[in-house]
Amino acid sequence: MTEWIISLEGTEAGNRFAMALAISAAFLHAVFGALQKGRHDPWLARGAIDFGYFTMAAPVAFFVLPWPEPALWPVFGWMFLIHLIYKLLQGHAYTRGAYTVVYPIVRGSAPLFAILGAFVMFGETLSAVQWGGVFVLLSGIFGLAIFNAFYLQAARETLFSALLFAVPTGLFVALYTTYDAFGIRLAENPMTFLVWFFVIDGVALPPFAYWRWKNMEVRPPMIPLLQRGYIGGIVAFFSFGSIMLATRLDKVGEAAILRETSTVFAAIIGWYFLKETVGPWRVALMTLIAAGAVIVEIGS
Repeated sequence: MTEWIISLEGTEAGNRFAMALAISAAFLHAVFGALQKGRHDPWLARGAIDFGYFTMAAPVAFFVLPWPEPALWPVFGWMFLIHLIYKLLQGHAYTRGAYTVVYPIVRGSAPLFAILGAFVMFGETLSAVQWGGVFVLLSGIFGLAIFNAFYLQAARETLFSALLFAVPTGLFVALYTTYDAFGIRLAENPMTFLVWFFVIDGVALPPFAYWRWKNMEVRPPMIPLLQRGYIGGIVAFFSFGSIMLATRLDKVGEAAILRETSTVFAAIIGWYFLKETVGPWRVALMTLIAAGAVIVEIGS
């Protein structure tokens, strides 16, 4: 599989596959966010998810795939720090705000930062048509967030503090997207990079989540929490793996933009599973987001 992925780099087939991977990552990331924000405490959910993907990745990293080359270890160190700060910011945002308010702000601010990062690190630029698509997409995302902020009744008393955490979370989404793209391009074997990412990234939050669980007056049952963690771990493998492979095969900025169609999937999930209200205005704004992503791809 590794040889096949490498053979696609710089080809038209690789471009099309990268687009499909980015859209897949969008859907899976929305599912991942809902799993963290769902009925369990977000810190417990995230700790369980990290534990799930750590225990699944470790045997593969240690006994199946080649070990990372020495140049990757400093990259893994900075990557661990960036992702840890991102998860801390995201956890605070999710504990303060409704999913369909926080998620669009996080995802809406990320593409602009990612485009800038891709320009600085990889010299990537967008065409005039693509910038128009970015404007359309961001108009839909921020319009959705503003609409939710005015009309959604859930967690209104902590809305402002949730937004204060949501914007820097978006910044760190862009930072890890760009930096991880640098890492996976540096790696000789992209699968080695991905699996070792999950091993290294999965060690920090599970101990904190367990400590938090132990000190709760009413503890949620451990088995359902772990089940949710393993489901989230599988989703994370495919979500993160898809976007990272997309950034190796095609432009980082374009992949980051296409992934932000996750806001559409998040709104649908928030309505259907989390019972958060969706009306015609929100449907129109979600359509705007999807249209922006299509324009970006057409303009490439």
